[in-house]
Amino acid sequence: MSSASKPAGSKAQKGGFVLGLIVGLLLGLAVALGVALYITKSPFPFTNKVPQRTAEQDAAEAERNRNWDPNAPLAGKGAARSASGVVNAPAPAPAPAPAASAAAPVAVAAPASGAAPAKASPRADAPPAATAPTPTSATAAVTAPAAAAGDAYVYFVQAGAFTRPEEAESQKAKLAIQGFTAKTMEREQNGRTVYRVRLGPLDTRDAAEELQRKIEGAGFEANLVRVQR
Repeated sequence: MSSASKPAGSKAQKGGFVLGLIVGLLLGLAVALGVALYITKSPFPFTNKVPQRTAEQDAAEAERNRNWDPNAPLAGKGAARSASGVVNAPAPAPAPAPAASAAAPVAVAAPASGAAPAKASPRADAPPAATAPTPTSATAAVTAPAAAAGDAYVYFVQAGAFTRPEEAESQKAKLAIQGFTAKTMEREQNGRTVYRVRLGPLDTRDAAEELQRKIEGAGFEANLVRVQR
């Protein structure tokens, strides 16, 4: 009796294993079919769902970028340059008016008929007010360099601003061929990244203007830019 039940139990185990294997294969096939249908119906299934730009938007953006010049903010700075760069000394303050030399005379009552007239004591005149000394030309010459020494700015010479980093690197390489060492600085301007090619910083405006003349003499367009320390 026990020997007859053993084959029946082994057959039941084998039948359960085969049934589970068939169910697993069917489930895997259903999942693979669902993934295949999702991929075929969606043109870009693994990309972010972001709104696509239309051709009209691209055309409007290209029209705005056509006339945009990243160097436009520096265009008006060249006309405001000082020709001499010398700080003018302030004009001397006018001297105060001298005080009155003597006070107004005081009326004296007439003496009685029998009394002798009293002699008025002489009153010393008030000393004249001291006048402010007029600054000489030597004093003004000393004041002007002292004002220039306390410059609160550092200066750069900008040799161009570009919207693409490749253009900025090309300009920097051209300057290096002429013997100038420049650096590229990034900045957000009107919502766009601008790559500026600059040389510096320089401590004085005279040194910056001399470097600007050298760069312009080499055939490059240069602008003077000052930045607060």
